[in-house]
Amino acid sequence: MLAAEVHGITGLMGQDLLTGRGGVVAHASWRDAQRLNLHSRLAQRVLVQLSHTPYRNERDLYEAASAVAWEIWFTTRQTFKIEVTAQHSPLTSLNFAALKIKDAVADRFRNKGGERPSVDTRWPDVRLFAHLTTDTATLYIDTSGEPLFKRGWREDTGEAPLKETLAAAMLAASGWSSGPEPLCAAGVPLYDPCCGSGTIAIEAAQITCGIAAGSLRRFGFEKLLPFQPHVWQGLKDEARALEHPPTAPVFGSDVAHRMVDFAQRNAGRAGVAHAVSLRGGDALQRMPPCEQPGVMLLNPPYGERIAVAGKAGRRRDDFEPGALAQSRTGRETAHTDDGGDFFPQLASHWKKHYAGWTAWMLTPDLKLPGRMRLKESRRVPMWNGPIECRLFRFDMVRGRLDPSAPASPPAA
Repeated sequence: MLAAEVHGITGLMGQDLLTGRGGVVAHASWRDAQRLNLHSRLAQRVLVQLSHTPYRNERDLYEAASAVAWEIWFTTRQTFKIEVTAQHSPLTSLNFAALKIKDAVADRFRNKGGERPSVDTRWPDVRLFAHLTTDTATLYIDTSGEPLFKRGWREDTGEAPLKETLAAAMLAASGWSSGPEPLCAAGVPLYDPCCGSGTIAIEAAQITCGIAAGSLRRFGFEKLLPFQPHVWQGLKDEARALEHPPTAPVFGSDVAHRMVDFAQRNAGRAGVAHAVSLRGGDALQRMPPCEQPGVMLLNPPYGERIAVAGKAGRRRDDFEPGALAQSRTGRETAHTDDGGDFFPQLASHWKKHYAGWTAWMLTPDLKLPGRMRLKESRRVPMWNGPIECRLFRFDMVRGRLDPSAPASPPAA
């Protein structure tokens, strides 16, 4: 999905756009790097690769970092930070590896001009990344600054908010925002019945209005030496010219009116207050927000988030001993106040009132389709932070579920 998005933003393809483990490699221009930061909804960072060398020990890392011309990227007046990640590295301490790379950067500046830049681990001007495999070390300079999921509009949040990049990935996987014929371009409605602070709905509304994901924030490349303010202003002007009235209706609701207030304020900051309709209401009682069937996309309540199920939600103090520890894994079962299971009741409500809709649910519970007595038509692996999840697709057909019927086992 990220490769398709990068292609759409830059036009790159073939050997200039390769997919890898957890990311894509683009042979692109400096202008493209800025454009990707501005427009990408799926990427976490845009890094420029500066070195790729074999290594065996920390001395090799020092030599590799010493050979990079850091002075063409930033000056001694700026602070920097080294971050190291590894996959099957033979080194015993990544902190010591970071220290050696830091020493190499500082020594190169000192050897060139007699001064060295300072390190700031909290708010650095420049972020440098090193990734180590079994025998190779790759050095990058970061062009993003803060991670790209920080769009700049979400100031009001509830418990366990969904990252904007994950919300965008859910929208892309559903086909609503991506593909040869995205559903949003055809005017298909989108509805999140457990919207919380509005992440999914606001991402969708920005997409349907053509608003660039990073239009409200600053980026790390603005502090690097190749940065040219007039070029960047031109890219922002181009992005602003692409904005348009919404092509599809977007709806969100939540049982907690406080969360709806949060979502409305976030939507205002995101520039889409006119493009998204947000209401209060219990997911087990809300009727379809429009006559035309559309796409429901939600990160339903589970574990400590179960309170957002509303009247159907189990209160936090109602957990039995030991259940709270279970809930932190995101796998606690949601129960209604009358002892029933929230998710089968939600499925029953959908089958009665949402015929023709397609529902996509993100959950860590791989057995959820069986508990809902629904057969998923698709499952997409995703990670919500450290929690492995599935995005299940359910195609709603009119009918009533029999609560006494045994739950069917989940598909393999």
